[in-house]
Amino acid sequence: MVPRPSYINKAMAYTNMPFVKVLSGVRRCGKSTILKMIAEELRRRGVADEKILPYNFDSLQHEDIKTAALLYEEVKRRLTPNGKTYLFLDEIQEVQSWEKAVNSFMTDFDVDIYVTGSNSRMMSSEISTYLTGRYVSIQVFPLSFAEYLEFRKEYGSPGLSSREEFVRFLRFGGFPAIHLREYEPDEAYAIVRDIYNSTVFTDIVKRNQIRKVDQLERIVRFSFDNVGRTFSAASIAKYLKSEQRSVDNETVYSYLNKLEGAFILHRCSRYDIGGKELLKTQEKFYLSDPAFRHAVLGYTPGSVSAMLENLVYLELIRRGYEVCVGKIGDAEIDFVATRQEDKLYIQIAERIEREATEQREYGRLLGIADNYPKYVLRADEFAGGNYQGIKTMHIADFLLSQDY
Repeated sequence: MVPRPSYINKAMAYTNMPFVKVLSGVRRCGKSTILKMIAEELRRRGVADEKILPYNFDSLQHEDIKTAALLYEEVKRRLTPNGKTYLFLDEIQEVQSWEKAVNSFMTDFDVDIYVTGSNSRMMSSEISTYLTGRYVSIQVFPLSFAEYLEFRKEYGSPGLSSREEFVRFLRFGGFPAIHLREYEPDEAYAIVRDIYNSTVFTDIVKRNQIRKVDQLERIVRFSFDNVGRTFSAASIAKYLKSEQRSVDNETVYSYLNKLEGAFILHRCSRYDIGGKELLKTQEKFYLSDPAFRHAVLGYTPGSVSAMLENLVYLELIRRGYEVCVGKIGDAEIDFVATRQEDKLYIQIAERIEREATEQREYGRLLGIADNYPKYVLRADEFAGGNYQGIKTMHIADFLLSQDY
């Protein structure tokens, strides 16, 4: 196992505290492996094996534990009589009313609980209803670029520079499973399509009893094809109508919410920099991993710019930033990222070949009248690193930087 210390450290900060540690995220992003790493870290710190109880509810081994009552009786039977027991409940959403069992464990026994899940019942908005004041949420993502490089050292071919690896990362994304060996593109995307299909048909279609699957898939394809562009439910409905597929705005919103709930899409609101307020229309959506787009729609050079934006968005939210699309007058700033007292303004360009493009990218940032850091991130080669206080970086270097 290649360590993912950022998640281990987040969880261990709350070890032996009266909070359920909830790891949520898209299927196959590495939650189960991180759970094993946390258990191993507890052993390293002196916790005995018999005090660690792991359950994986995706496994046939535990297929009979389908209700909170059955889970409660099973765990009660196996608790250690002396001292704290550490419970690891993987893919807990497979247990009906699991939150009732977890609440009872916290009340009745001396336990420290870690759980993972992959669908909407594991989102913060849902968990806050089930575990009021008793949980900390840790969102797990597919590999960051830095984590990907560690995987490549362990399983990949040596000799590529970080810039060359970045091109590969942009194309193949960060699902750990496709970096355990050297896959051809078709093989890698087959794995990602399997993740996509199991998520859509298990976590969305089956759980929500959706009958118009074709309608959902068309909305997915539209969303994937418009990553990094502002759009609304009305624009999707209009597009589907042009294809003789009638759907109302509320249904579109419902499907988009379900795609968010399954951690396939991330919603990015717009922010009026001058008026200092969130705008309620024309949001953007980003994917939990660029490989989803390539696996579903195919890899094309025309998708590169949007996927560069997607990678930067994911890195910012991994680091705890709240990210919005900035609006300043009639112009748009790709990202306004806020974390407590910190703020960043970011423009992203696949390449800057003409002076007019340079003036546009830098000019928008120069129009912001404050002293927070401003970046232009590029994927081409360039000379110099600063322009009137605006820092220019290669996107690969930004993703690896510890300076923000």
